[in-house]
Amino acid sequence: MMNSAKALRLFPRHMAVIVLASAIAIPVWAQDQVSTGVSTGVSTQSTPASAGTTQAQPSPMPMTEQPLSTPKEGFWGRIYPFARKKWVKRQTDPINDRLSELDDLNSKNAQYIKDVDARAQAGIQKAQTAADAANQLALNANSQAQNANAAAQSASTHVDKINTTVNGLDQYSQATDLVIKFRGSSPTLTADSKQDLDRLASSLTGREGYILEMESHSPLAGSAGIQSSERLSEVVKRYLLTEHQIPVYRMHSVALGNEAEVASTGTGDQDQKPERVRVNSVHLRLMENSLAAQAGASPQSAPAAAGTEQP
Repeated sequence: MMNSAKALRLFPRHMAVIVLASAIAIPVWAQDQVSTGVSTGVSTQSTPASAGTTQAQPSPMPMTEQPLSTPKEGFWGRIYPFARKKWVKRQTDPINDRLSELDDLNSKNAQYIKDVDARAQAGIQKAQTAADAANQLALNANSQAQNANAAAQSASTHVDKINTTVNGLDQYSQATDLVIKFRGSSPTLTADSKQDLDRLASSLTGREGYILEMESHSPLAGSAGIQSSERLSEVVKRYLLTEHQIPVYRMHSVALGNEAEVASTGTGDQDQKPERVRVNSVHLRLMENSLAAQAGASPQSAPAAAGTEQP
């Protein structure tokens, strides 16, 4: 009886010890199962390889970063691993550090890409500016070449004009043919002769680049004929000078006496005999320079007197 009573008194104490031990052992056992990867009632067994074959193991990838290290849990961490914030923080801190490193790396890469893009844009802009400047220089050179070509053509035209002017300085062509006849041997102009000379002089007003050729004839022979014909040409020149202010340097005369001249029949016969001089006369020819003919209208031909030969 005493032993039974003593056993009954010790039973609650034993039960309390067993319960306390169970409360301590169950979390420890659960933590061991989690860390070793073995679940309750399931055992991990390795599958034996076939006879004569070897199992291929994948080659590990090269690690550029150090693997995450699991901090030591300690006694209370193993008992209550999911109930403590410090334990969770210790587990997530390495991951957060790696994420921070990745964010920094991405930020650096983005900045590097931005810098490269900015330098590329600056290079493109500089190249475009250089191309525009080269294009402008080419346009300026083309414009200068065109101006030089135009100047060369203008100079060539001017040279051709000067050559034409020089070549035409001594080129004269006949514009008017007039014969002034005198009555008898008297060197006096008739009224009809004066009218013919007046018309000729009026056509020369304001004109340049002309000369008057005069050939005087007399029926007298020898020196008497030459002197007589010379007086006739002097009478004509004096009249043109005093009445119409024809310059002396534009009048050129020659006394031919009774030297006969070939009649202008228009047949072109070179064997035709010269016509004999029968009256006193002065043959006038208005010779005009080719440059003067280009600059203005040709002088009007003065009507010839009776017996005048037209060109």
